[in-house]
Amino acid sequence: MKSIAALQAVVTANPSDVEPSAAELDAIEQEMPLIRAEVELLDAQIMTIDRSASELDARRIRRARRRVLAARRVLANKAAAQVPGVGA
Repeated sequence: MKSIAALQAVVTANPSDVEPSAAELDAIEQEMPLIRAEVELLDAQIMTIDRSASELDARRIRRARRRVLAARRVLANKAAAQVPGVGA
């Protein structure tokens, strides 16, 4: 009878790998305005799932979309400013 053994390395993470690094936490913090704007857009869309959108709902969704686009623009500009030779 043959014994069955794992042929590959263990897939589970080490306990020291569970917590995010400082760089990962900083990246999350930089993206937090975008994350909040996206959550706000989702909330506005979820409110209209089971009913037709009123004019107020439509305005709320438009504003939330504009906030998402503005947050994305800010992040893109920050990323471009950090690349040497790009931007002014």
